[in-house]
Amino acid sequence: MKNNNLSELSNEKLIKRRDLFKGFLIGIGIVWLFMIAVMVYLFATKDMSKVSFAVFIPIFVLPVTLTPLFINVGMLNKEVKSRKL
Repeated sequence: MKNNNLSELSNEKLIKRRDLFKGFLIGIGIVWLFMIAVMVYLFATKDMSKVSFAVFIPIFVLPVTLTPLFINVGMLNKEVKSRKL
């Protein structure tokens, strides 16, 4: 999403899009915390020789895959602040 596209959005659409992305990030953050809790449980209760390293891959990959969404939310927040909404 380019910055000039954000300037073309109406105030309502801009705030709605920002809130949608924020809600999505909060939901994914909760799921990510739950995944970390499950991994800590597995680490504490199971023998590590029985737990595959592949179980830990989603925990490390999720923040990287969400980086564009974080950037998008930052751009939306800048546009909201520039319009003083």
